[in-house]
Amino acid sequence: MNDVQPPLSVRAAAPASLTVPTGPEGLVWRSLTAADAPAVARLVGRVEEYEGAPYRTSAEEVAEMFDGDWKDHARDTLAAESHDGELRAYAQASTVPGDTGVVRAFTVGGVDPEWRGRGIGRALATWMTGRARQLLAASDVDAPGRIAAYVDDYATATLALHLAAGYTPIRYYHDMRRSLAEPLPTAPQVPGVSVVPWTPELDEAVRVAHNEAFADHWGSEPRSVEVWQQGRAKFAPTWSFVALEDATGEVVGYALSDRFDQDWEVTGYTAGYTHLLGVRRPWRGRGLAVSLLRAAMAAYVADGMQYAEIGVDTANPSGAHGLYAALGYEVRHVSTMLSIEV
Repeated sequence: MNDVQPPLSVRAAAPASLTVPTGPEGLVWRSLTAADAPAVARLVGRVEEYEGAPYRTSAEEVAEMFDGDWKDHARDTLAAESHDGELRAYAQASTVPGDTGVVRAFTVGGVDPEWRGRGIGRALATWMTGRARQLLAASDVDAPGRIAAYVDDYATATLALHLAAGYTPIRYYHDMRRSLAEPLPTAPQVPGVSVVPWTPELDEAVRVAHNEAFADHWGSEPRSVEVWQQGRAKFAPTWSFVALEDATGEVVGYALSDRFDQDWEVTGYTAGYTHLLGVRRPWRGRGLAVSLLRAAMAAYVADGMQYAEIGVDTANPSGAHGLYAALGYEVRHVSTMLSIEV
């Protein structure tokens, strides 16, 4: 029996061409450019407000969807514009260079609440999934492929749309928060290790440590220098910390934080968000994660924050979910990764 699979270029089943919607009346369809970032941000804001999202995506974060020399906006994006010049729908499919274990294509999009119920969402789902298949088929890496989308628990219509388009829930994530009015956790002193503030000079070593620390995490792929620098619009350097081995100066752990201040009016409280937390495998089991989290929490408190927030894969192999719960973090909302495995 021959168990050899066809190459990804074949398995991706990429359409030869993509169908661009022609309606409904009153909309003009086109691709996006970086100059459209403010209009996309306004559309995303209307969608989040309508759906009751417990956060808001900033204009700076939306602009980052156009970052990356590997992206071809003319082919990877699609949008609908009404006669008044406002965007009423958008979609993007994108890959991440450097994937080796699983070649991933991510899809994202949205439809203006006032234009829903006219088949626009279904058309976008078909288009961006087809484009994602094309991106996978064009990959130089012959590995398992994944078309993925993240959907929050409150976005029930978006969830139904993806399920109808052939996506299946594959992973669940919790956003958690901890009140900083409670005493900070007691952090063990780890012999031979110092927790110091993040600096630009340490950043490359942190990237290398992150790739090692997350090598055993589901869905994680090595981050290149270029990819590592993406998505930093809300990065908070003064809330970020690095654990160094005293004898060698090597990075053995890190806690990098974001400051999503645009969310605070919506949530009704201020918070620091621990975006990335990792400890290299040889250094696990010594309490370093707690030490790093405590350092971040203390920085949040010093700046008057009311809560510490963090996100976690519910099936994280390191037991992170249980650790956060033990430290007083409670689940705030849930999101799901839906995928088409290729």
